[in-house]
Amino acid sequence: MSVGKKGSAIFSGFRALGLYSNHLAHVLRFHKKHREFYVLTAVGQCFHTYNVKKLGIVAVSNALPEDISSLAADRMLVYAAYGKHISAFAKNKEVVHTYTGHQGDVHLLLPFGDHLISVDKDNVVIIWDVESEDTYLQISYDKASFEVSALMHPSTYLNKILFGSSQGSLQLWNIKSNKLLFTFPGWASAVTVLQQTPAVDVVGVGLASGQIIIHNIRCNETLMKFQQDWGPVTALSFRTDGHPIMASGSPIGHIGLWDLEEKKLVSQMRDAHTTAIAGLTFLQNEPLLITNGADNAIRVWIFDVAGGDGRLLRHRTGHSAPPTKIKHNDQSGLNILSAGQDGTLQSFSTVHERFNKSLGHGTLNKTRAKKKGVTHDTAKLPAITTFASETARQSDWDGIIACHRGFLVTTTWSYQKGSIGAHKLEPERFNKNRSLNVHATAVDITSCGNFAVIALSSGHIDVYNMQSGFHRGHYGKDKAHAGPVRGVSVDALNQLTVSVGADRLLKIWRFKSKELLHTHSLPAAPASSLLHRDSGMLAIALDDFTIQILDMETRRAVRRFSGHRGQINDMTFSPDGRWLITASMDCAIRTWDLPSGRSNNTLCSMVSLRPLSADYEPTVIMLPGTCPSKDTEEEEVLDADSSEMLEYISPAQLDEHLVTLSLLPDSRWKNLLHLDIIKKKNKPKAPPKLPKAAPFFIPTIPGLVPQFALPTTPSEDQSKVVNLGVLAQKSTFYLQLENALDNNSYEEPVKLLRELGPSAIETELRALSPDMGGEVRVMQSFLKMISSILQSKRDFDLAQAYLALFLKLHLRFIADQPELMEEAESVSAHLEETWMSMQTLLNQNICLLSYIKSALL
Repeated sequence: MSVGKKGSAIFSGFRALGLYSNHLAHVLRFHKKHREFYVLTAVGQCFHTYNVKKLGIVAVSNALPEDISSLAADRMLVYAAYGKHISAFAKNKEVVHTYTGHQGDVHLLLPFGDHLISVDKDNVVIIWDVESEDTYLQISYDKASFEVSALMHPSTYLNKILFGSSQGSLQLWNIKSNKLLFTFPGWASAVTVLQQTPAVDVVGVGLASGQIIIHNIRCNETLMKFQQDWGPVTALSFRTDGHPIMASGSPIGHIGLWDLEEKKLVSQMRDAHTTAIAGLTFLQNEPLLITNGADNAIRVWIFDVAGGDGRLLRHRTGHSAPPTKIKHNDQSGLNILSAGQDGTLQSFSTVHERFNKSLGHGTLNKTRAKKKGVTHDTAKLPAITTFASETARQSDWDGIIACHRGFLVTTTWSYQKGSIGAHKLEPERFNKNRSLNVHATAVDITSCGNFAVIALSSGHIDVYNMQSGFHRGHYGKDKAHAGPVRGVSVDALNQLTVSVGADRLLKIWRFKSKELLHTHSLPAAPASSLLHRDSGMLAIALDDFTIQILDMETRRAVRRFSGHRGQINDMTFSPDGRWLITASMDCAIRTWDLPSGRSNNTLCSMVSLRPLSADYEPTVIMLPGTCPSKDTEEEEVLDADSSEMLEYISPAQLDEHLVTLSLLPDSRWKNLLHLDIIKKKNKPKAPPKLPKAAPFFIPTIPGLVPQFALPTTPSEDQSKVVNLGVLAQKSTFYLQLENALDNNSYEEPVKLLRELGPSAIETELRALSPDMGGEVRVMQSFLKMISSILQSKRDFDLAQAYLALFLKLHLRFIADQPELMEEAESVSAHLEETWMSMQTLLNQNICLLSYIKSALL
């Protein structure tokens, strides 16, 4: 497909789950009306707004064309830099201003009153007027002598901006007069952070050497120095709630807390994040510290314990490393279980982020891990490679079982408790010998939730009880397979277990007795397998990048799909089992249609598409973000090679040899023969009586004694029906039948009858009789119209109904007229011929269906 065309007709980007933060520092805002703090974090092409009170998401901005490179905010607007452009957002969502003029990528932003200061990679500083989007001032620096690396506005310094450089020097500028006021020589190390302290004239300077300088810029005097041993200073913040504490961030995730009165390090918050501290900010006049990092986490720390150390108050965390396996927790699709390379198992809600929860990190000793923490836990398990879950008994015992990279031990997890479970399942045959290099490769849980089946790289397959953790047997006399087992599944009724191994064999076992029932050879070594329990279809991904579908009932391979150009990483069936979706190392997601045996691209709605060829090249598309991308309003023109075909419009008649019905509602023609009965049932017993209106002045009879005049009632015998007599006119249908005698074209009268209701049709047919003002030749024209309908084999149901009503009304008259009898015999011949053809086709179909039902194929 051409560039700019949508990549898939069945899938569209919805949103990303579990994204909270990246490597950019967060921004803190205070809403005066709400009296509440909000924290903003950049996530790809948009930014999130959370309230600090509960860390609940408040808003997600509209997406920008590129990833955000810098984020800043003032009282009214949020500014986001992307590439060479800057956008200003109102209400945390909508772009209201765009600033264009930089020749290099923008990496620093600073709101300054009615202006915005931006710095790009070419070392150009531009000061913008926020409302007009015009350039107020532009300053260019020589990269060799002064490369801007940080900037800030010193408090109470009117129109002054302090710039820090990678060379270590600092410059104080008056941006209104465009004058350099003072140059600070620096401390022989690049400036990474500039932060205002609670004291006027005093600035905190973070250096790449790890030094933290507290400097008075009015007197050009260094007040104190601190040395951080964890590398460059990534962030600085100062408490303003009465405690002289400064916090500093480091590239390895540690936070140092420094006492500015005693000039010493008072505490360390080690492993606050698993990556560099991107930003840290103390809330104004509150003992709360907000931190974020590239480990996809936002954390709020509270300082309410002795010793000045902070404890974790609330947090929002996702995976800090790519996921290895994802799976819906149940059939509702509301929660997705995800295992990541960071070793954690997490649950993400597709409804709202408040339902997200982390099940923690895998460990062999849960109690020790709680005491020492995940980082210092020596019994910590590596990342989960695959897992299986079942919700049938998850409220009674553990419902998740997981394999860990390179480990023989498999762990159980509890979704209800949100933590690692009680059992560590390991076969006794190896005597806990870790030098054997045997590990678990595949797992499955039965649909009842009582048993877990675990496959090993040694070829063994074991069964365990999920409630007790006891071993309940194994498959095969010694081993189930001669090589590593690549996949194992149990059917819906716990009758059969199917396994695939590196020995290129597929084996079907009886679940309870562990007896081998069937062996099937595969054309290549399998990489994984997946069973759709409802349909009994087993998908097997092979090492030659093809997929085989095996029917568990017939135990035969029924489909083979090829087209991937890399290892197949994962597979899933649609709930009805008609589609198989596969993802592979060639960065492609393919959807296979099992009934047709082809790759498809159909919409969920009824849209006609053609299957894709085996060598089809998919379009590269962007992954969805946490919010929908901007929709292009231009309509897409489909090329000839597009997978989506034009909408099929069915013709009025598929073939001239086929009998075609009218598709009109049954009420338009089925009741034509029973109109007299329907009218009799619907006839009212008495005419409706209108209430008598009281006169404004009540009439009286003249005389000596006053009397009221009685109202006169009309005679009941007087009829209200007007007899038109000779004034009756010929209807449009009557005139069209007369014209059809001359031109022999009956399309117009048939079209008119299709639009009339049953009562109107009866009226028109009654009017054809000479007793009602009609003529014999017009009645003959009507019979010819029925013959033309039967010959065209269209509107077959209408022709039968119209003819039946016509004969019911005029049968005696037709029998007395030779012309009408001759035409009626011609209609009867056409009718018998058409019906015989239909009856032959119906009999053939009935015979074929009976054979299919009874024959043993």
